[in-house]
Amino acid sequence: MKTDYLIVGSGLSALVFGSLMAKAGRTVRILEAHEYPGGYGHTFTMAKKYRFNAQLHYVWDCGEGQTVNRVLKKLELDQDVTFERYDPNGFDHMRMPGYSLDIPSEPEELIKRLSELFPSHSDRIRQFVYEVEKTGAGLKKLSPPFHLRELLNHSGEVFCAVQYLNSTLQDVFNKFRLPQAAQTLLALQWPDFLLPPNQLSFYAWVALFRGYQAGAFYPTQHFEHVINSLVKVIESHGGQILLNHEVMNFRVTDRTVTGVEAMNLSTHQTHEFSGNHVICNIDPQTAAKMIGESQFSPSVRQKLKYDYSASNYMAYCVVKDLDLRDYGFGKWNLSHTGHENLNEAFTQMYERNDYSNPSFAITTPSLLTEVGKDCPEDCQIVEFLTVANYDYFKQLRQSDHKAYGRKKEEILNAILDVVEEHYIPTFRQHMVFHITGSPTTNERFCWSPAGNSYGSSLTPKNMGLGRLNHKTSLNHFSFCNASSGYPGFAPTFWTGALLYQRLSGDVLLGSA
Repeated sequence: MKTDYLIVGSGLSALVFGSLMAKAGRTVRILEAHEYPGGYGHTFTMAKKYRFNAQLHYVWDCGEGQTVNRVLKKLELDQDVTFERYDPNGFDHMRMPGYSLDIPSEPEELIKRLSELFPSHSDRIRQFVYEVEKTGAGLKKLSPPFHLRELLNHSGEVFCAVQYLNSTLQDVFNKFRLPQAAQTLLALQWPDFLLPPNQLSFYAWVALFRGYQAGAFYPTQHFEHVINSLVKVIESHGGQILLNHEVMNFRVTDRTVTGVEAMNLSTHQTHEFSGNHVICNIDPQTAAKMIGESQFSPSVRQKLKYDYSASNYMAYCVVKDLDLRDYGFGKWNLSHTGHENLNEAFTQMYERNDYSNPSFAITTPSLLTEVGKDCPEDCQIVEFLTVANYDYFKQLRQSDHKAYGRKKEEILNAILDVVEEHYIPTFRQHMVFHITGSPTTNERFCWSPAGNSYGSSLTPKNMGLGRLNHKTSLNHFSFCNASSGYPGFAPTFWTGALLYQRLSGDVLLGSA
C-alpha cells in the first residue's frame, strides 16, 4: 500500500513530523532498523530493573508557548507529556580547580556571580553577557520561518548576530578579553557539543546557553514516555512504525524518489515500500551514497560535505543506599574539569586518548522527577559523559576486544577517582551496576555513522549559510534529521515541525 508519507528512520524529528502528519489525517509509515523507536532518544532496560535513556539528559524550549509546547498542544499531548524545570538559580553547576559557578537563569545574576569571582573584569563580563543576549535575539529573528519586516525592525540584533557568522566561542572570548578561568566556567557544558571553545560555533553555544537559561527541563515521566506518546499518536491515527526494518536502497525514477527496499532484520526478507513523499531521517550522507550522489544538484552535493560531529563516552551507573542530594546533587547537572583550559582538555582526551585528568558532565535523572521511577526505590541513577575518538575506539575494538573493554573501564575509573576525591567519597562502595558505551556503541545501537553524537559537527563551517536543510533537489524527497536541521531535543522538535509546516501549509511555528 502506498502511503502519503514514507519515513526512513524514527529519530525524534521523524516522530514529530510523522505524528503531526498522522494527526492531520495523512497516512504515515515509518521504517526503523533498530528494535526501539526514537534514535538517540530511546530508552533501554538493563538487569530487568534499571532504565537508561541513550543520550538525552536535559532539554530546553519546553515552556509555555515555546516550540516543544506548541507541538505537544497541536498533538493534544501537552497535558500528558509534561516537564519538570531544573533549578533556575543554578541549572548547571560548573566546577574547576579553585572556582565554582552555578549558572542562573537571569543574565544579571550571572553577571553578578562572575563579577564576584573576577572583580577586575566585571565590565568585560557585562559586555560579553549583553553581547550574548543581543546575538541570541538576532539569531531568533534569523531562524526560519523569518519575516523581512521583523529583520528590519530588529536590525541591531540581526547585525550583531550576522557579524559572528564565522566565529568560534573562543574568538568571542578573546574579543572581550575574558580571563581564562571565566572562559572555562562559561564553556564547561562543552559535553553538550563535544567541542572545545576554539572549534565550537559561537552561534551553537549562544542558542543552547540562552535556551537553557530560559528554562532547562526534564520530562516528568522520563524520555521514554515522550517517545511512546508520539508513537501512540501515529499508530492511533492509522500510521505504522515497522521496527527491525533496515533500508537497503532507495527507488529513484526521473529524479523522483518513489520508495525504498528494506530488509526485515528478523526474517531477512526484503520488501518494497512506496510513498507519495519520502522523508529521510537517516544520515543524509549515507542516503546520498545509496541513491547516488550524482543524482543531487551541485549545491546539495556541496552541502552534503559536512564533517561528522565528535563522538562520546557514556557511563550509566546505579548506586544503592546512597542519597545523592546529601552530596550536593539535585535538579541540576554538574560539569567538572581538572584543566583551566578546555581546549587543552579536549586535545588530551580526544586526540591523545588520555583520560588521566578527565573533563566530564554528571547527570542524575533519578533526582529530577518523582514520577515513573527508572530504578528501585533504594537506588539512584548517575550518568557520566565525555568526549571520545571514534577512530581510536573502532581500531581498538577490531584489533583487541579485551583492550577495548579495559579502555572503557579505565575511563570510568579515572572519572570515579575524581568523583570520590571531590564529590562522593564512597561512590564505588554503593555502585551496584554500571555499563559503559563508546563511539562504536553509538554506531551499533543508534546507527550513527562514525559514532557521531550530533550529526554534523557544530563548527562555524558547518553552522554557516551553506548548512544542509530539508531540500534535496529530488522530487518528493526531503531530509529531516539533525544534520539537515539542528541536533538536540528541542531543535529536532523544531526540525520536524518546520518540515510539517512547509509540506502541509498548516502554520505551527510562524508564517508558512
